[in-house]
This record gives sequence, C-alpha cells and structure tokens, in this order.
Amino acid sequence: MAKMIIDGHEIQAKAGATVLEEARRLKIEIPTLCYHKDLSSFGACRLCTVEIKVKGKWRLAASCQTEAEEGLEVRTDTDAVRASRKLAAELLYFRYPETAAVREIAAKLGVDVREAAEESHDCILCGLCTRTCHEIVGANALNFKDRGLGREIEEPKIEFSPAACIGCGSCAYVCPTGFVRMESVNGKRIIWDKVFKMASCEVCGRHFAPVEQLEFISRTTGVPIRSLMTCVSCR
Repeated sequence: MAKMIIDGHEIQAKAGATVLEEARRLKIEIPTLCYHKDLSSFGACRLCTVEIKVKGKWRLAASCQTEAEEGLEVRTDTDAVRASRKLAAELLYFRYPETAAVREIAAKLGVDVREAAEESHDCILCGLCTRTCHEIVGANALNFKDRGLGREIEEPKIEFSPAACIGCGSCAYVCPTGFVRMESVNGKRIIWDKVFKMASCEVCGRHFAPVEQLEFISRTTGVPIRSLMTCVSCR
C-alpha cells in the first residue's frame, strides 16, 4: 500500500496499481481509448494525461503508465491537463475525422467536430487487439509492424499472421472503432479475411466456436478435443 493524494483526496493505493486505476476507484473520470483494465498499459492515445508532482514540480504524465507510489501528488483536472487531452484528441481527430469513437471523445474534450460525410472504422493503433491476442488469448496472431524509432515503412500497422489466428474474435470484441470485423456466414466465421469452419454442438447442433479455437484450447490445456464439442448452453 502507498499513501498518495489525487485531487486533494488522500488515499491508500493498492500495490502495483496505476494512477488511472486509483483515480477511477475514486470515481474520477479520465478519458481513454487504448486502455483496458485486463490488459497491460500502452499509453498510445495520451488522452489519460494528468499532472504529477515530481521533486516539487508539476509535470504531465500518462496516468495509465504512472505507478501509484508513496507521497505522489496527482491533479486530474487543471488547465494544463485539459489542454493536453484536447491536443491529443485534436491529433486523433485530424487523422481519423470520420471514425465515431474518435469523434465522440474529441467532441467531449472540446474539439470542434464537424459533421462527417460518412462513418469510417479506422485502425487508430490503440494496441488493444494485439495485447488481447498476446496476453489473454495467447495465440500471438497480431503484432505491430515497424512501430517506433528506426521503422522501415511509412506508417506503422497491425500485422496479421493467418497461421496463428484461431478465430476467437477477441480482437473484434475489444476494438473501439469497429476496424476489426467478424462475420458469420453459413456455418463459417470470417475475421481478418480468414475463413474459419465452425464446430457444431453435439447436443443441440448449434454452431458455437471455430474448430481451430477448440483445437488450440485442447493443445494448450490438454483437454481432449472430444470433451470440447458441446456448447456452453448444453453442458
């Protein structure tokens, strides 16, 4: 436990918690687009900026990547914080002006958002899909390509490895913009342009999961594939 102050509230922070987590525990609203409570922090969107006091001076920091520590002082709603968040939102809006999730948060942070000609579903490189694939699923089918210093392509992007994908759909579930799409057609699932055969429940006959996902679960857990061929409703 660490004693710290957020917006004048003295609290006992949990070990290993971030400033964002502790602020939300206090019901303090902090905007995010690249954060998920069950995934590692990434700090891509910069919308969660707060001010922290370091050696007597206040500076801006991403709350999702700032660990709560003894004696830390945090301010979440100052002129500097609001200006930083607005700038981050403006940059996102400039790049993705027709993406609904970006437009919504930009407008909320004071950006002049104009009417969109049509709605788009851009990848904003939030990293939620890649982290989910690595940290939750363990399939490692999604990776950032040439992100950061020394990159060799003009723009970073998400690289998809078809052979590793099991079609679970977790990436589509966490995607905030709708860029990752999952469709079901005639007993098949389509995601990232890969077509997956769906398994039929041995009891009710309903298609309930990609065969490759069940095979992956069987390999990683040691549970016989035969034991996985029943849907949740029929178990």
